[in-house]
Amino acid sequence: MVDGILFPGDIVTDFVTTVPKAELHLHVEGALEPELAFTLAARNGLTLPFGDVASLRRAYQFTDLQSFLDLYYACMGVLRTEADFRELAAAYLARAKADGVTRVEMFFDPQAHVARGVPLATVIGGLAAAALAAAQAGGPTVGLIACLLRDAGPASALATVESLAEFADALVGIGLDSTELGYPPADYRAAFELAGQLGLRKVAHAGEEGPADFVWQAIDVLGAERVDHGIRSVEDRALLRRLAADRTPLTVCPLSNVRLKAVPSLAAHPLPVLLDAGVHVTVNSDDPAYFGGYIADNYRAVAGAFGLGEADVRSLAEASLAACFT
Repeated sequence: MVDGILFPGDIVTDFVTTVPKAELHLHVEGALEPELAFTLAARNGLTLPFGDVASLRRAYQFTDLQSFLDLYYACMGVLRTEADFRELAAAYLARAKADGVTRVEMFFDPQAHVARGVPLATVIGGLAAAALAAAQAGGPTVGLIACLLRDAGPASALATVESLAEFADALVGIGLDSTELGYPPADYRAAFELAGQLGLRKVAHAGEEGPADFVWQAIDVLGAERVDHGIRSVEDRALLRRLAADRTPLTVCPLSNVRLKAVPSLAAHPLPVLLDAGVHVTVNSDDPAYFGGYIADNYRAVAGAFGLGEADVRSLAEASLAACFT
């Protein structure tokens, strides 16, 4: 059970966790569990604005995306050293491996760290070390995607891509995340053009709280090869036809959408509509430490909500692997 959602008896936990799958929408900072947050805070001489783990967990009552982001950035402040980033990523990757994940294309937010005085080399060095260790231990393999904070503005986005140039060989792609409202994807055209020149693959958050038009902009202006979330595409039949025809993957995060009120309930989630329209959909966990579910929890939740059988679960898993960049 996750957040009161019951799973049907015929969806066996062992099956969900052993079928190979990819995680393509995972913010590594959103995998910071409260216990690790307090450990890192103590190690770095910092004080979190919560008395203990339990009080921090009680703060995970979000009314919208911004209410989540406020807490997300507050907790992110404990990440200071290369060892911190390595431990964060390693903890997530161990959990992902247990969930049957064989490939992770992991998001991180460079601007959020640089703004706190943490060098890019520290962030990428720690994440890359965890990725190497995971690969040497039998997986998952990892690709790093640097996400641009849209609320920091287009100029900051372009400057960030310029600063990432020396690390391009350590990255698989560039992304666009944070609050959509007031920040249309088209504003970030210059940053994405430069990323393309650096050989980086392109993804973008669009159509979660923003309109379907933002999905159009992501694919037609930014050249996004995958759209993160994209659930409001169901409001535009022409867009659904385009996504299906081009086989553009949507990296959907069902439990996240419920927790952030993007949909009123899991039963109301547009996942079945997207699948019925022939859209290439993958299931992911987004920020699992905050939303009460890692990737296997998301698979079980949608199976329970929509009566999916083992063949359906396997099909979703295969779709995730087909959507990987490498």
